Amino acid sequence: MGDVFGSALAAEGIFAFFLESGFLAVLVFGWDRVSKRVHFFSTCMVAMGSMFSAVWIVVANSWQQTPAGYTIRPQLDRFGNPLVIDGVPQLRAEITDFWAMVFNPSSVDRVTHTLIGAFIMGGAFVLSVSCWYLLKGRHEAFARTCVFVALPIVTVASLAALATGHDQAKNVAETQPAKLAAFEGHFETGPADLYLFGWPDEEAREVRFGLAIPKALSFLVHWPEKPFAESWNEPVVGLDKFDEADTPPVWLPFQMYHLMVGIGVGFIVLTAPTVAAVASGRFFSMRWLHWVWVFSVLGALAANHAGWIAAEVGRQPWVVYPTISDEARAVLASEQGTLGRLDPGTPLVRYQGLRTRDGLSEVVDGRDVVASIIGFGVIYGLLFVFWIYVLNAKIQHGPEALDEPYEQRHKGKPFFETAARYRDRIRALTAV
Repeated sequence: MGDVFGSALAAEGIFAFFLESGFLAVLVFGWDRVSKRVHFFSTCMVAMGSMFSAVWIVVANSWQQTPAGYTIRPQLDRFGNPLVIDGVPQLRAEITDFWAMVFNPSSVDRVTHTLIGAFIMGGAFVLSVSCWYLLKGRHEAFARTCVFVALPIVTVASLAALATGHDQAKNVAETQPAKLAAFEGHFETGPADLYLFGWPDEEAREVRFGLAIPKALSFLVHWPEKPFAESWNEPVVGLDKFDEADTPPVWLPFQMYHLMVGIGVGFIVLTAPTVAAVASGRFFSMRWLHWVWVFSVLGALAANHAGWIAAEVGRQPWVVYPTISDEARAVLASEQGTLGRLDPGTPLVRYQGLRTRDGLSEVVDGRDVVASIIGFGVIYGLLFVFWIYVLNAKIQHGPEALDEPYEQRHKGKPFFETAARYRDRIRALTAV
């Protein structure tokens, strides 16, 4: 599958990495060397480059979830003959339609949801640092400005995350029904409840200690395609429709999915009174709300990680998920039908999948895998410690003191003139 997956990562390097890294030098080191318009343009290009990275990486991952635009062909040796190793013909996936691969059934929903999660994360981080300054009585003018910029972003993105998350869940119900069943602990096909929390018991095939809204999952999956009254009683495919070998683990995807959704709803609940407090002028005296925002960045970080864990563990036991056909959906919709094993070549499969157990190199043993995990763990652990150290130093340093009161500095100033004043007076980005 490397030729398909690698094409998206190659596009990420060409369209995103060089754009981001090139303009990052201008952004960081060009404070006194370029005009304010060039500096602002460089800032936008760095942001766009990081978003392009997200687009292509999520496209590659979405293709693993809902593959499209490819075919399986024999791999050829240098003489043009089919390659056979140890009596096994070697196959490779080749792209037949690049844009079908890019715009596979889940890529648009997943890209938008991922980018919105990043905006929530970024806005929450800015609010966290700003509220910390307000609590400590430092850099108050700077902190007030950042609150007015970051709060609308978090507010709008939190609402958008709910909408895009709903669209993505409906897509999962159609393209990866076993994953959605794991997300909600839905073991038996039929009208499905929507759990707020619980403890899935896979052996007993039930959710213990759970609180659920009766039939709400059926409503969310089937409305508005079905009439409002009927949608509550429409069946949702459960794990009973699949062989055990084709079902993901339930407990971890269930918990991570609900953690993500719970934190997302929590941000909506948090932003509403914050916006009201800012509009009324009371926010900057509400120290308890400042403390909430200081720690909100941890919630945003947890939600982003939880969403990825749910998506990747819920995809198991597949590295590349098979795309089921319309005939297969008819089987799932029948009362007695079960999908059975998604074997290649059956009419139930439109695109062949790749099982995780088959996606291993025969020349790599368990010791090599453990050694690489330990090595990467040590490297990224050291980078994380260094990152925390530098980040804390930047926050503690803060922006340099501004010689004008907040109201005088911003009243009636055009955007670029305000940006130029910050460029001339704030050196915190490159000085610790």
